[in-house]
Amino acid sequence: MLFKISSAALLGIEGYPVDVEVDISAGLPAFVTVGLPDPAVRESKERVRAALKNCGWDIEARKVTINLAPADRRKEGSAFDLPIALGFLAYLDVVPGDRLRDFLFIGELALDGRLKPARGILPIALMAERLGFQGIVVPKANAREAGLVRDLPVFGLDNLVQVVRLLTAPGEFTPCRFSLDDLVAAAPEALDFDEVKGQYHVKRALEVAAAGAHNVLLIGPPGAGKTMLARRLPTILPQMTFDEMIEVTQVWSAAGLLQDTGAVSRRPFRAPHHTITDPALIGGGLVPRPGEVSLAHRGVLFLDELPEFRRRVLEDLRHPIEDGRVTVSRSAMSAVFPSAFMLVAAMNPCEDVFRGMAGSKGGCTESEKARYYSKISGPLLDRIDIQVEVPEVKFRDIVSREPAENSASIRARVTAAREKQLARFKGRKIYANARMGPRDIKRHCAIPEEAERILEMAVTRLGFSARAYDRVLKVARTIADLEGVDDISTVHVSEAIQYRMMDKFR
Repeated sequence: MLFKISSAALLGIEGYPVDVEVDISAGLPAFVTVGLPDPAVRESKERVRAALKNCGWDIEARKVTINLAPADRRKEGSAFDLPIALGFLAYLDVVPGDRLRDFLFIGELALDGRLKPARGILPIALMAERLGFQGIVVPKANAREAGLVRDLPVFGLDNLVQVVRLLTAPGEFTPCRFSLDDLVAAAPEALDFDEVKGQYHVKRALEVAAAGAHNVLLIGPPGAGKTMLARRLPTILPQMTFDEMIEVTQVWSAAGLLQDTGAVSRRPFRAPHHTITDPALIGGGLVPRPGEVSLAHRGVLFLDELPEFRRRVLEDLRHPIEDGRVTVSRSAMSAVFPSAFMLVAAMNPCEDVFRGMAGSKGGCTESEKARYYSKISGPLLDRIDIQVEVPEVKFRDIVSREPAENSASIRARVTAAREKQLARFKGRKIYANARMGPRDIKRHCAIPEEAERILEMAVTRLGFSARAYDRVLKVARTIADLEGVDDISTVHVSEAIQYRMMDKFR
């Protein structure tokens, strides 16, 4: 006898429907799973049999064939346990077989019948809503995540017995209801810019970067505050919109990082170690999963000790920075992951980390700096809009009791500048000045003749590339937006040029 149960699987961060076909017939006892299952799917036979037995339903030995359709896509994970178990229960007439097509079922079974959380629930719930399912049945731990899909009835249940009751006595259950505040609730910010002593020009540079979503490189000796400043950058970025929360939560859900939180409501901050591999940074695997560049989507990717990263890994960043997405291709499939992040990198002035610090014999020479900076390619540096020096903090700043500006006041200015940009690019996918293309630069970044002469000198003396020239104009546009003015002035261009300190070492 054949039963069909609706379930789903992940391809990248998108869900796609999977029909779990359970055929139970007479013959030599066997349990065969087909449809390109991975080992975790094949092992479901042991979990399902034990869960059914421990819940009071024992199945005599039969020939069992499980097909996961479409059969030409590889399936992974343990979330097909629940639909497979429901196929057995339909065979035993415990649940009505005609109701199994109304819902989409997803979840791993413990040996006692409990439903354990699965990854990728949000992308699957979005797919279920799009395909018109009457509801989705998920483990209770995943209910808040699925609840982000507002128009889809979500049933978050604890165990297999409750699933049976839902199908046999549906009037006893109501869909889970969550307020938006419940789903996106977040603890107060633990970090704040008012904790940073001195470094006023670096704070200004980070404010400009946040206002236009520009990439940043911080250069300074150990202890100058590079990491401290970078970790506080998300606190001055604008609050995420609901659509951005959905985008980010999809990625984190596909990566299995949500745990029991409803949504990622704060802009991500990812800081991988310099030993990271290409697939871990960009994304990959036999069945592609998102890497750090995608986990930092709509947030900050922080690379500390930039020259210590392998050159090949750094070169892989060029396309995600430009395109805002990553395509991971395999022989049988390809997946696209979003990667619209702000890159913030930090490095020492030269290879000898103690040179240039107070009490050292001397600072880094120009040749030592040039040799150390050569570990980073020119094309990657061109894509970093703001390059700023972070000097040691002066003693008077360390002991000063004068209150520093907090993150909330800086965020207010940044948000106002972003709103100005959103109005400028209304109806388009551009959300900040850093994402402008050549036509947008020509249209929105006109500068006076005096500023053109200054830029000409910079191109001639500092060796600006054409890409660096465009980046200067984008940063100048952002500085003007922070001041709330429509026209870019010479002062704005001059400040933007000052943020290109690395070009002189090329």
